[in-house]
Amino acid sequence: MKMSTYEILCCPVCKGDLTLKTDKKEILETGEEDIIEGTLRCESCGVDYPVSEGIPDLLPRDKKGIISG
Repeated sequence: MKMSTYEILCCPVCKGDLTLKTDKKEILETGEEDIIEGTLRCESCGVDYPVSEGIPDLLPRDKKGIISG
């Protein structure tokens, strides 16, 4: 996930701002950071969304897991 993508994301449940904890990143040829592994956390509702293999998983969820229906 490019940092430019992160800057436009919000929580899919409450639309709150997300903070990023980076576990693994790379620098692209353009100089932009590419987040490979990490976690996005909603500042408002406290829900965590994983970033795995560069892909943010923003399926709506609460603190217990994915919200169905």
